[in-house]
Amino acid sequence: MERRNNHFLTKDNERRQPSLPSAIVIGAGFAGIAAARALKNASFQVVVLESRDRVGGRVHTDYSFGFPVDMGASWLHGVCNENPLAPLIGRLGLPLYRTSNDNSVLFDHDLESYALFDTDGNQVPQELVKKVGELFERILEEANKLRDEYNEDMSIARALSIVMERCPQMKLEGLAYRVMQWYLCRMEGWFASDADTISLKHWDQEVLLPGGHGLMVRGYFPVINTLARGLDIRLDHRVSNIVRGKKGVEVTTENGKTFLADAAVITVPLGVLKANLIKFEPKLPDWKEEAINGIAVGTENKIALHFDNVFWPNVEFLGVVSNSAYSCSYFLNLHKATGHPVLVYMPAGRLAHDIEKMSDEAAAKFAFAQLKEILPGASEPINYLVSHWGTDKNSLGSYSHDAIGKPRELFERLRIPVDNLFFAGEATCMKFTGTVHAAYSTGLRAAEECRMRVLEKYGALDMLHLANGEVEAESICVPLLISRI
Repeated sequence: MERRNNHFLTKDNERRQPSLPSAIVIGAGFAGIAAARALKNASFQVVVLESRDRVGGRVHTDYSFGFPVDMGASWLHGVCNENPLAPLIGRLGLPLYRTSNDNSVLFDHDLESYALFDTDGNQVPQELVKKVGELFERILEEANKLRDEYNEDMSIARALSIVMERCPQMKLEGLAYRVMQWYLCRMEGWFASDADTISLKHWDQEVLLPGGHGLMVRGYFPVINTLARGLDIRLDHRVSNIVRGKKGVEVTTENGKTFLADAAVITVPLGVLKANLIKFEPKLPDWKEEAINGIAVGTENKIALHFDNVFWPNVEFLGVVSNSAYSCSYFLNLHKATGHPVLVYMPAGRLAHDIEKMSDEAAAKFAFAQLKEILPGASEPINYLVSHWGTDKNSLGSYSHDAIGKPRELFERLRIPVDNLFFAGEATCMKFTGTVHAAYSTGLRAAEECRMRVLEKYGALDMLHLANGEVEAESICVPLLISRI
């Protein structure tokens, strides 16, 4: 992936104009790779600049256990042919393990797949788990009614507090209350943020594709690797400066290299844009900066614990119920889906940020301590992996969500091009925010916007188009391989 292309070298080559339209794609995550693939198929000269030493971005399949474990995104949200990633996953024959038949924001696992425990190691009766889960949905329905009553937006936390004051019959005590806190913890996990930062007005506005939620059994790497094959990708090229002008764009990296092209597609995570790690010349317009600053970014991490034997129940989720959402815990049981003895602890929001302050060893010990509370006979893990999406300077967060009091239109505003700069990534998708298929589809969309704009400049809109073979390959429909044991 380090194939050199003289059209994209330093300013010394500025006089050597490429014979074909050219584009620089910044970021080799799903959005960037999708955009680069589409532009290459349209006969553009394309180079991808990636700050990491790998492709994938916030999708990262780790093989150090001897088998794949996704430490970033790991689900296909919407196991259906309408999902833009479905044809590719189907053609590759990659199996999915469906964790829920319901296309729900609240439950990416069916209620019967949970095994919840109190901190004394006693399992919560399944009937109570279901009863409280159904009550939590009704409480949120009551909270949604506040949208019409209050002009201003508010947090989910505040809305739930108002509902509890008005509907004392919904208040729970004891074990049931602790189970309710666990469901709130799971909701925070969906948004990778705490309840006091989740927008009441917009929390359920995301469009959910049908078919439920499917775990990528072999990880996402085979997908991104297939898309990246044959592209000119420069790893360890962190972009520091982007200059746009009438003649094109000039992109400079921290290692001192400068690349020239007709246009650029920017797919870096929103957290990186928020941190102003890339300098734009001239500066981005105010409306674009308002979008960058106005969309929230949450953090959810994974601590994967690898064991030499299975000592836990054959369910998809193990949970620890407690008196606050912050002190609740949950573990994804990869053994049920993949056959490998791995539990993945998944802290989100403030808890995720607090754990990121620890060393990897301390973080793994913390996760194992949570497990020991519910399974006192748990054996020590033989290995562990720890993600750092919140502090990793290549991401500075996991995925975006609506900020309280901000309009949803900010996601669309973030997408809109600025001259010959085009933007893609999950945060530029108002419909499917925070998903892999959002990143993928926005990459394709940005590529098409870039293609049209550049060819307008060349005065040859009908000059280039996708090769028929590429179109036919994309249209082949292969059924998704779905299991639910």
